[in-house]
Amino acid sequence: MAKKTAIDKLLSEHQELVHSEDIKVVSHVQRADRQNDEWYVNTIMLENIDVPFKYKRKKQYKSLAGQRVNITYYPDNETVAGFDIEIMKIVRIKTS
Repeated sequence: MAKKTAIDKLLSEHQELVHSEDIKVVSHVQRADRQNDEWYVNTIMLENIDVPFKYKRKKQYKSLAGQRVNITYYPDNETVAGFDIEIMKIVRIKTS
């Protein structure tokens, strides 16, 4: 029997999680979180996907634009100016 990886364990414990590998990042924006100055909100757009992917980090990172990444995420919604917008919340992101 093959040993379970960290990703396999996450996916089996949390049914709503999705894992995608080797996806190209089209754009990457980092900005300070308005509610908590210690965090940066990162928003990435992926090739051929029209939904933004978001995650937070304590430090600014180099841009991921043009890189390929492996991500683990789950679907979510956020309200902006009274509109519900579908987003994907990233739990784990690594460059491929």
